Amino acid sequence: MVAILSSYTAGAQVSQPSQSSIGSEYTFKLNANLVILNATVLDSRNVLVSGLKKDDFQVYEDGVLQQIKHFSHEDTPITAGILVDNSGSMASKRADVIAAALAFAQSSNPEDQMFIVNFNNQVSFGLPADKPFTDRPDQLQSALLNIKAIGGTALYDSVAAGLEHLKQGNREKKVLILISDGGENASEHSYADVIEMAKYSEATIYAIGIFGAQDGDQNPGVLRRLAMETGGEVFFPASSRDIVPICAEIARNIRNEYTLAYVPTSAGQVESYRVIKVKANEPGLEHLSVRTRAGYSVRSATTSVATR
Repeated sequence: MVAILSSYTAGAQVSQPSQSSIGSEYTFKLNANLVILNATVLDSRNVLVSGLKKDDFQVYEDGVLQQIKHFSHEDTPITAGILVDNSGSMASKRADVIAAALAFAQSSNPEDQMFIVNFNNQVSFGLPADKPFTDRPDQLQSALLNIKAIGGTALYDSVAAGLEHLKQGNREKKVLILISDGGENASEHSYADVIEMAKYSEATIYAIGIFGAQDGDQNPGVLRRLAMETGGEVFFPASSRDIVPICAEIARNIRNEYTLAYVPTSAGQVESYRVIKVKANEPGLEHLSVRTRAGYSVRSATTSVATR
């Protein structure tokens, strides 16, 4: 069995639950001792595998087998941001991007909280200032239509804005969908900034790169890195028309994830990065692959984040 660390489902959180159930209200503290992972399992044909039990999983942190304390396989709502490149080169692809974003919304849990981040030279939120989230496809469509495709690409700034906005959501799982056809030429944040933010975030990032032969500043490596660090997945479709089924597939994967939680056996509160590997085995099924977060960063005792 091979653990695939460049794909999805939601991030690792180092947490101290205020109640015993994973689905209950929490205050997550990054210096506390419960790590929560969300994972998708695929078979050798890349088909989702459901029906696995806790004992079918093995979780390793820095190579050491961990004891799974909590386990569930439920369709729980998420907080999700869709980050849309509106640089000038995206003009001909906007209809497909809007259709893909709506496909994601329509395939998702009806209780999901969603928002839109539009970016070109500038970063802006598509929904009105008094509406941080919505579960209505018509409002998402309006949010995608209120900006013209023009200018450069502030990709890093859009990721930073999306990660920050996710903190306002009260769903346990956090997801960003990043759709872009270019590289980066307009951000104040650096590559190192957003990678560090992603490592410390609760978010899972899915990236879709729509690269053309004339896109001179394309940088698929940054999309791969954001997905890998957060347990997401990256796609490079041949055509913008292909992103509609991709976004529907992402939504289905999110709704079919497993949630695993463990207390790390490693001692101390020293700041460090800890590597995670999750394996799954089921009699009669061979070559199962687990998509989950590559690891998590431990910060000092003063850092905390509230979520559900």
